[in-house]
Amino acid sequence: MPVSKNRWVTLGTDTIDEPTPVLPEVPPLLPTGATRPQLSVPQPDHADRLPRRNVAGKEPAFWWLGVHGGAGETSLARLNKNTKPAGHHWPVTAAGSVVVLVARSNIPGLRAARLAATEWASRSLPRIQVAGLVVMADAPGRLPKDIRDFSRLVGGGVPHMWHFPWVDAWRYGHDIAAKDLPKEASTTLEQVHLAVTATAGLTAQ
Repeated sequence: MPVSKNRWVTLGTDTIDEPTPVLPEVPPLLPTGATRPQLSVPQPDHADRLPRRNVAGKEPAFWWLGVHGGAGETSLARLNKNTKPAGHHWPVTAAGSVVVLVARSNIPGLRAARLAATEWASRSLPRIQVAGLVVMADAPGRLPKDIRDFSRLVGGGVPHMWHFPWVDAWRYGHDIAAKDLPKEASTTLEQVHLAVTATAGLTAQ
């Protein structure tokens, strides 16, 4: 049996356990944009608002709200059975809802996200709390600079913004399990869930 090389252990005596190192706490997920509706924000024109739908029954952990067709809300909801797609409607419930906006990473998608963020910020949705915006890649590769800059501008209107990478399987209509997602995508989902948990806690207060 090999001799221990631990200098804190004396041969022929009882082993002294070394103290377990104290790991630093994980820093909280700090908001990067507006965290609540504002007094001075007007509603968008009626034609630019998302429709609303009264929802009854069991509430999901949160709703994915695609702010335009093809945003990706259904694909994201399939990754977690405790969430639901909102069907491009604000989900109105008696208890209140936590919503994550979803838009494609193109100019029309980001404009739609800005309108939805503005509608929420106008205080016209008192029972809905927006946790953030997921910008879904609309093509493989790096975003052009003007789209990156515009996305940062739009992201300032919501508490958090995340970029979800391109998933090639979805282009072909294939489902993919959460465990098989790229690392960047898994990290994004973890961050979303942290933000939703924090938002739900604030809403309950």
